Amino acid sequence: MNDKSLELSNFGQRFTRRTGTLQLMDDLGAAMSGDVRVHMLGGGNPAAIPAMEEVYRAELGRIALDADEFTRMAGNYAPPEGDIRFRSAVADLLSNQYGWPLTHRNIGLTNGSQSAFFLLFNLLAGDSEAGERKILLPMTPEYIGYADLGIASDFFVSARPAIEEQEGPFFKYHVDFEQLALGPDIAAICVSRPTNPTGNVLTDGEIERLDRLARARGVPLIIDCAYGLPFPAVQYVQASPLWNDNVVLCFSLSKTGLPGLRTGIVVAREEIIDSLGAMTAVASLAPNNAGAVLTHRLVRSGEILNLSREIIRPFYQQRMAEAVQCLDESCSGVPYRVHQPEGAFFLWLWFEGCPISSETLYRRLKARGVIVLSGHHFFPGLAEDWGHRHECLRINYAQPRESVRTGIRLIGEEVRRAYALAA
Repeated sequence: MNDKSLELSNFGQRFTRRTGTLQLMDDLGAAMSGDVRVHMLGGGNPAAIPAMEEVYRAELGRIALDADEFTRMAGNYAPPEGDIRFRSAVADLLSNQYGWPLTHRNIGLTNGSQSAFFLLFNLLAGDSEAGERKILLPMTPEYIGYADLGIASDFFVSARPAIEEQEGPFFKYHVDFEQLALGPDIAAICVSRPTNPTGNVLTDGEIERLDRLARARGVPLIIDCAYGLPFPAVQYVQASPLWNDNVVLCFSLSKTGLPGLRTGIVVAREEIIDSLGAMTAVASLAPNNAGAVLTHRLVRSGEILNLSREIIRPFYQQRMAEAVQCLDESCSGVPYRVHQPEGAFFLWLWFEGCPISSETLYRRLKARGVIVLSGHHFFPGLAEDWGHRHECLRINYAQPRESVRTGIRLIGEEVRRAYALAA
């Protein structure tokens, strides 16, 4: 037996260390494979919506009986930018829906949106002739999956939000433009909309102002639309999408109910799509075809929009209302707040002045079979150790109703116990 430890490069050490993303996926894998009942409120796995699964099974059956379609799905490599037929369908859908001047050359596919952000971020930021370049996250908390994507270690700069207190237990984050500084080292601005983890939907005014700032600095504005318009449209407030030749939009088939097919969709000017294709060719030859072929007819006909509006969004909106009601019952008497749930399928809980950290609360809940995510993971690039980041949890309400209810009830019990012991 060879006991010699593996000697890793700097790259190897960076991408094998313990991270919030790895913790999230480890928890998800353990929950799916274990014999003990686990209430999985931590991961980002979408719900299994029966009506959507029926649609996809029908499409898969049709493809299985069509020799040409099956070969397109499984028997041929796609171009590095992805299946041209599907990319054309996406371009036509967006052009018809929003009036954007797009062709298939503006659409690129990746092996999931996580891969898209890895490629985009490292395409634009990191070491360059102009020095170390960074991605600006104009408002944290922001998506946990961004935090560890940079090949360079010091990859992000971010800002605290302004906090608007609302009626009842609700509050809302806003971009604090007074504190936002775009230095010469900024390579791109990136936001998610709706935001993971909070369910926040940046207003049209905020997005337009960020677009103006990005244009003035000559850097792209990247908008992560994984939960938003046009599909899966898990967005509960009115807000308009934005695209121009300085904006990069990132979509995904995951939140339409197909996370296992790993299909990311990037909308950008041709120069960026060509660069992503070149990087994909080197790293993986081509993106997979399964998602593109399975959903091609739905995208080409526009049916994906109807399914999003009539099945996906109402499903999650109902689950959101139920989770908020359960939270109100379970945390009664505890000083808690919840970010206004405007989209996605998460609740962002803020236990102001909590006597234990969110990471300690995460461990206590995990011991009781409830998996959540500690809020401290969601502040990449924030230099200051803001106390607020240790008072928050993210929970996912997409899982089965009874599991979500039980998980929220146990959260209430653990938080109440923490406050009582500190009294």
